[in-house]
Amino acid sequence: MRHRAYILLGSNVEKERHTPAAIRRLAAHPHVAVVTVSSTYETAPVGSPNQPTFYNVAIVVETPLDARALKWSVLRPIEEALGRVRTSDPNAPRTVDLDIVLFDHDVFELDGSSIPDPNIERYAHVALPLAEVAPDYVHPVTGETLAHIARRFAGSKAVLRVLPPLWQGDR
Repeated sequence: MRHRAYILLGSNVEKERHTPAAIRRLAAHPHVAVVTVSSTYETAPVGSPNQPTFYNVAIVVETPLDARALKWSVLRPIEEALGRVRTSDPNAPRTVDLDIVLFDHDVFELDGSSIPDPNIERYAHVALPLAEVAPDYVHPVTGETLAHIARRFAGSKAVLRVLPPLWQGDR
């Protein structure tokens, strides 16, 4: 069975290097097929305003792995390989953060985190890239399309600029 996972990538430590590196590593993984990658959204940090800005990217992948296996055998090893250090501060600067925010059309808990990620409805840096790659996806809890959710963030001051996608498939 193939699953479709929607991953949010965030980076604010050497983001110009770590963001494309994470996408390349994800695309090279034998159990992951990257379907599409959003533009790169440069956004203000949440929770700790005195740190560098973030690059945020939504990535749609197909995989035979379930969500837990995707997280622990693919995403976490990529984070570790790129120097991610986890601290008690959820808003601490990071080389790369890869989070499953949607998985198929399922609703569940994964290691204490809700999927769908509630931040889809809270933050422009999550909603806007996701709506770019899957505007017609219907949120399994709210029943709204991602495009509809993203409209609430139109003109958000949290988005500083939008850059072209950092991955265009096999080049």
